[in-house]
Amino acid sequence: MPPLMFSEEEIEALVLGTRWVARRTDDKLKKAATNALAKISAVLPANLRYQLESSGLLIGPAKIVPAKDDYEALIRHAIRKEYKMQMSYVDLKEEESQRIIWPLALGFFEETRIIVAWCELRQDFRHFRTDRITHLSLLDTHFNKRRQVLLKQWRELHNIPEQ
Repeated sequence: MPPLMFSEEEIEALVLGTRWVARRTDDKLKKAATNALAKISAVLPANLRYQLESSGLLIGPAKIVPAKDDYEALIRHAIRKEYKMQMSYVDLKEEESQRIIWPLALGFFEETRIIVAWCELRQDFRHFRTDRITHLSLLDTHFNKRRQVLLKQWRELHNIPEQ
């Protein structure tokens, strides 16, 4: 296999993105980002490897986000496999509800994390902060529609461009 070739900007983007993930996500995703960068580094020619290892781009300190590492890893698994989830959720009024959701995406914001989901209780798209989940479990049931179809509907509803 030929060596990987990246421009200087592509190397900087990889390093910056990996450092961001390592600073602002759960332990499993942090480890995966670090491992991916190490694998890329191992197959780069020496001059590009040096650029990757000596990048001058830094990620500043982040506000502390209450991390629920086990929940976030489980949510990502459910998103990938299109499994429904059951959760107990406390809203802004401190009222708890039981929900069955179809998690479509997990958004990483500066101060919080948000699940974009189809909510069976409301029969509509909803957004749930991960720090307000008090219990979460994976159900052995798949979505009734493909995740990509639902995500496209959600994007159109909220005028959110594809990333």
